[in-house]
Amino acid sequence: MKQSPKVAGIGKECVACGCCTAVCPRDALYIASGVTARLDEDKCVGCGKCTKVCPADVISIIERRAAL
Repeated sequence: MKQSPKVAGIGKECVACGCCTAVCPRDALYIASGVTARLDEDKCVGCGKCTKVCPADVISIIERRAAL
């Protein structure tokens, strides 16, 4: 499957509420150590559902980084 050119970006102000993990259709987001949301870029399709539910408004859809 071809990767989307867009991916979710999570700001450092994330409060680990879990709202984004609940709506992600690809299970690309997870809460790391109860502190912040993290992204599995291989699973993210850049749909933007997480941006709409984030109460802290710290998730945005950004251009995917080029593979090294």
